[in-house]
Amino acid sequence: MIYLKGMKLQRFLHIFLLASAAVLLSSCSTTKVLQDGEYRLAKNKVTIVNDKNFNASSLENYIQQKPNSYFIFGWNPFLNIYNWSNGKGKGWDKFVQKIGTAPVVYDPDKVDDSIESINRHLEYLGYYNSHTESKISVKKKKVKVTYEVTLGERKPISGIEIVLPKRGEFPEAFSSDMKNISVKPGDYLSEALLEKETARSAAVMRNMGFYDFSKNNYFFEADTLQDPSKAYLKLTINEYTRNENADVASEPIRRFYFNEVKIAYPKNLKFREKVLKELNTIMPGDVYSEDAVNMTYERLSNLRIFNSVNIGMTKVDSNLVDCRIDLSQSKIQGFKVNLEASINSSGLFGISPQLSYYHKNIFRGGELLNLSFMGNFQFKFNDKNIRSNEFGVSASLSFPKFFPLPYRFFNAQIPRTDVNLSYNYQSRPEYTRNLISASFGYNGSVKSRFFYQAYPLQMNIVKLFNLDPEFYQKLSGDPFLRNAYQNHFDLGCGTTFYYTDNPDNNTRKSSFYTRFQFDIAGNLLRAFHKFMDKDEFGAGMIWDTPFSQFVRGELTLVKSWSWGKNNGQSLAVRLLGGAGYAYGNSKALPFEKHFYSGGANSLRGWQSRTVGPGLSAMDNSFRIPNQTGDMKLEANIEYRFDLFWKIGGEIFVDAGNVWNIKYDKTEGADNSGVISAKNFAKGIAADWGVGIHLDLGFLLLRVDWGFRLHDPARGDNAWLRPREWFSRNGNAVHFGVGYPF
Repeated sequence: MIYLKGMKLQRFLHIFLLASAAVLLSSCSTTKVLQDGEYRLAKNKVTIVNDKNFNASSLENYIQQKPNSYFIFGWNPFLNIYNWSNGKGKGWDKFVQKIGTAPVVYDPDKVDDSIESINRHLEYLGYYNSHTESKISVKKKKVKVTYEVTLGERKPISGIEIVLPKRGEFPEAFSSDMKNISVKPGDYLSEALLEKETARSAAVMRNMGFYDFSKNNYFFEADTLQDPSKAYLKLTINEYTRNENADVASEPIRRFYFNEVKIAYPKNLKFREKVLKELNTIMPGDVYSEDAVNMTYERLSNLRIFNSVNIGMTKVDSNLVDCRIDLSQSKIQGFKVNLEASINSSGLFGISPQLSYYHKNIFRGGELLNLSFMGNFQFKFNDKNIRSNEFGVSASLSFPKFFPLPYRFFNAQIPRTDVNLSYNYQSRPEYTRNLISASFGYNGSVKSRFFYQAYPLQMNIVKLFNLDPEFYQKLSGDPFLRNAYQNHFDLGCGTTFYYTDNPDNNTRKSSFYTRFQFDIAGNLLRAFHKFMDKDEFGAGMIWDTPFSQFVRGELTLVKSWSWGKNNGQSLAVRLLGGAGYAYGNSKALPFEKHFYSGGANSLRGWQSRTVGPGLSAMDNSFRIPNQTGDMKLEANIEYRFDLFWKIGGEIFVDAGNVWNIKYDKTEGADNSGVISAKNFAKGIAADWGVGIHLDLGFLLLRVDWGFRLHDPARGDNAWLRPREWFSRNGNAVHFGVGYPF
């Protein structure tokens, strides 16, 4: 927000409007629009009468009518808005009904349906003859329904008898898997238990070649006559299914073999057939195997160039199946655009555009080419001397194989080989920088949940020139800055590990993910240190440039919970920590490896690189802020909710900072940015804010407005009063694409 005169009046108007809206929303009825005899369903509750260990909340999914969802402390402001209706059904009514949320009108018939659904599910779980009663509580046209459940009797399995067919190869094959049967004597009998085992066992049998065998070939009988408190289980596998008559069982359960295998794809797709044949694991003459089918499916899907992979089987004989693999082409090439922008209350504007081009089949073998062009510009409209320009171009090529090993060494998830090259140019008032980076490595995944990148070779070459005299003078007197802001050469390796329980990246689904990044550089070069030329400080050099030696790691944890209609509400929490340490040939981390806070995806009360380190005030050596540190800790919490149409909002709180690790022992040095037990709490920056976003499904655009709560750089006045939130250096506005985490 740009600072304006008359700010006192503006602050008053902001506070007045916020207070008025809060009072109006909290005082308005949530049942005004209901007709006579109608009640709002306010709450459902499930209680278990005879078993405190049973998870009662697991039965809530079987209640047929759900109440309105709530935001915080049982309050949904959009219920209140809907009830602003004047009863005329036009104009104003249509407006508030569009924005608001209609109350759920209590339906007694749905209660009866819910009782039936709960009892049916309990029987599926093995609680026989369960009983559910409903208790209705009415208060001021609001209904609370309590479902009191008395769990039925459970019957342990006293013994198991298995009856197999007498002919063919099947009995021997099934017997080889009997040790893996999951149903054991002593287990409680339930349809759920039997369903799970038949699905497992049938999959194993199909993988042994019994192509048309399914869970419908299993027949169960439970005998409770001998002992009513227990069940004797008889499992029979027939040569016909539950939907067939015994008379059709003229053939034994046969083992099948692959016959002819065909791969079909669009004629306009230029692709080397040799690659498809090498990826295919369905071979004519082999015993039918679902593992082979699934492996081929995953391998072809992971090429990323096919919109769909369909593998169909056709029986052509009593024990042969033909296989046809149909591949439909996806979009082979295209462009991606990303944009972030921010402005703070001091008038510093920042914008970061990025344009990427991709081609998924550049050499006709599933090779992925990415070309990316980026910029990062910071400036003040009223000061031409405060300006920073950054341009970058990068190219990456990913091959669908683990070079130099052939495909046969891997199962479904074949790692890809990556080659990356980039150039970055940055012009700041204090210096100009060139950065050339190159890397070689591999990336892959396991079951689409665990992803990894391993780069045994990473190289950076950094050159600085056009140093501002005043900035250079400060570098000379500060050994940490001098070592951070100098020409350097990095040679090392790095890894990234990523795990998610939401492989579809569905932002409306409760999920968890964690990411760990680790880099180490300079150790190999250090072994040749004594043979190298040295600079004036004794550092070994490569191509007249000191090489860097450091270790750096960063860990991110993110958890989100979703609820409400269409999962329209969610709470997301992020914890982030990272640290780097220079040693050996280096006295400080290279400045591009430093950590920073602030920005659209960090502390949103600040612009990027304007926080910390620790209790440090703004470093005036930089005309455009560039506050960094050796380590970073950050926590974020954000509440997201739907408003109307595709518009949603969020309320967030961010906290954290960056710190330095090493003390500067130079006399008179400022160590306020160094982390210690004494100043840690004081050094935590915090903000809160609100935002609005447009969710188009394929693209999410958001604007966040962050207000500083605690600013360590202010010293004894670190806590900001509400009227200071709207003042100079009290807030920042950010535009971004996608959620911040």
